[in-house]
Parts: sequence; structure tokens; C-alpha cells
Amino acid sequence: AVHGTQKMEDYGRFLALLVSALLVGFVSVIFSLVWVFHYSEGLSWDGGLGEFNWHPVLIITGFVFIQGIAIIVYRLPWTWKCSKLLMKFIHAGLNTIAMILAIVSMVAVFEYHNARNIPNMYSLHSWIGLTAVIFYSLQLVLGFAVFLLPFAPVPLRAALMPIHVYSGLTIFATVIATALMGITEKLIFSLKNPSYSASPPEATFVNCLGLLLVIFGALILWMASRQHWKRPSEENVKVLRPIGGIPEGTEAESTMTDGSNADKSDLRINSEAARKQNLKLDEAGQRSTM
Repeated sequence: AVHGTQKMEDYGRFLALLVSALLVGFVSVIFSLVWVFHYSEGLSWDGGLGEFNWHPVLIITGFVFIQGIAIIVYRLPWTWKCSKLLMKFIHAGLNTIAMILAIVSMVAVFEYHNARNIPNMYSLHSWIGLTAVIFYSLQLVLGFAVFLLPFAPVPLRAALMPIHVYSGLTIFATVIATALMGITEKLIFSLKNPSYSASPPEATFVNCLGLLLVIFGALILWMASRQHWKRPSEENVKVLRPIGGIPEGTEAESTMTDGSNADKSDLRINSEAARKQNLKLDEAGQRSTM
């Protein structure tokens, strides 16, 4: 069967939300750059404020914007003709980029604090932020091991998928909440004359950045939680194969692009139990959210 945009329910609404999310996310990244270049000392790597400024820029770019795109990449209807294995690699790749940027941003903060003799890890923002990075790294490693490599048993994948999805969405929401705490903390510490409470232009500008992050998160979570927008299950369900056989997600997906039934005989289900188990895994694998 050929899957495309014409198969998606409420396609126009999904497209409008997607464009809105991309626009809001992109504007958030631009706001973070304007903040550090216009109101601060720009970007550098010399132990000064410019090094600290990498932290908000990389968190917003990677840990918020890129992670949000990775969450909904399976929902893009024009990718439904693509191999599910390819989409898994794209999903994992985006999450890897987000993790690398988050780690670099953490290094920048620690180096800045150490250069200025500022204590590390004393605020709630730092506690939750480091926890989010650790759990995000674990989520990524386990995602690679269980859902991308072909060695994990099918029942294990199906059992872990709901946890994987829930953890991904929880980490994403936690990252946005942590970013909001960090923005507020930074403004309170840096704005002295006039103070944050006097609502100077920088405070108003950065508060608007915080609102953009909330809107972006709400749009991503809404799209990711709509059942009728998830990637459809393939009509030709793949046969369960032992470890060492053809990796899951590669056997039949090339036939999706043209609806050909030439290899249909190779895809027959050997038993009703195998068919149900494969359906469950396919349903789970297409909702993967690292």
C-alpha cells in the first residue's frame, strides 16, 4: 500500500501545526542569538561570559529545537513511503546531535564557573538540567541498543516501547521547564541596574523567548500525542526472523513506494501468532521517540 499525505486525517491541520512549530522553534534560536550578541558579550571560548553564552544558545538549538523535530519526525506524512529503518536512523541522528550540543553547553558552563570561582551544581536549575542530560543519554543509548540494532528480541522491543515513548516526551517537557528556570535565574543574576523587577528591555525580550519555548513545546507534544497522526502500520506485515536474519524494518518497506506485490509471497505470515506479534512491534517501532 502507498502511504502519503492523502492518507493522513486532518492533514491541513497537521501541516499548519508543523509549520507553526518550525517557525516558533527557529525564531527561538534567533532570539537566543540576539540575546547573547545584543545584550551580552557574544560567543567565545576563553572562560569569560562569551563562553557561558554558548549554554543558552546550544540548549535552545539542540536540546529544545532539534529534539522537538526528532520527536515528530515519524509523523511527517511524506516520509511514510520511506523505509522505517531509514527513519529510525534519522530519528537517532537528530537525537545524537541534540545530545552532543547539550553536553558541549554543559562543559561551557562548568568551565565558566571554574574560571570565575563560581560554585557548581547548587541551584535547582542545575540539578534538573544535569539529570535531564543523563537520562537523555541513557535514553539514546538504550534506543540504539533495543530499537535500532537487530539483536533485541521482539517481545522486549514491544514491552519497552511505551516506556521509551513516555520517557522521551517527559525528558522533552523537563528540558523546556529547566530552560525557563535557567532564563529566569540568569536575568535575576545579571540585571542589576535596572533590576529584573523593573522590566528593562532585556528582561522583556528574554521573557518573550521563554514564551516561545513554551509554545514550541506545546505544539510538539500535541502533534506527538495525536493517535490519528502516527505513522500507519504496513499492510504487508513482516515475518518474524531469528537473530542473524534480515534486520527488522528492512524486508518489505521498499515495496511501499509503488504498491508492488511482486515479493508478496516472501512476506506471508507463517502463523496467526507471528502476525499479531509483528503488528504489535510495527505499531511500536513507528512511534519511537528517543
